[in-house]
Amino acid sequence: MWTIEYDTRAEEWLCSLQPDIKARILRIIDMMLALGPMNIHEPYVKHIEGYKKLFEIRARGKDSIVRAFYFTMTEQRIVILHGFTKKTPKTPKSEIEIALKRMQEVLNGKT
Repeated sequence: MWTIEYDTRAEEWLCSLQPDIKARILRIIDMMLALGPMNIHEPYVKHIEGYKKLFEIRARGKDSIVRAFYFTMTEQRIVILHGFTKKTPKTPKSEIEIALKRMQEVLNGKT
């Protein structure tokens, strides 16, 4: 059975979202928990090209588009690392770098 873990900062971001977009993100997370993240594909999740373990949850609300980065770990754990509101067609490298830094913190046991 899959479990979900949140970086504290990602959890705070998720709690700050508008109800409609927050519900969409949580619905995708529920699908990942029920079916396994490897069985959920676009348009809900997408692998970040060039980064072996990094994926994004993709959601669109009435007023915004958001992304939440995650990766999977042993023992069927999904770790939500970072989220942001998308304002450009391409995901900014700075947002990916934040997620990668947090992933490294998790892997090194610093969270």
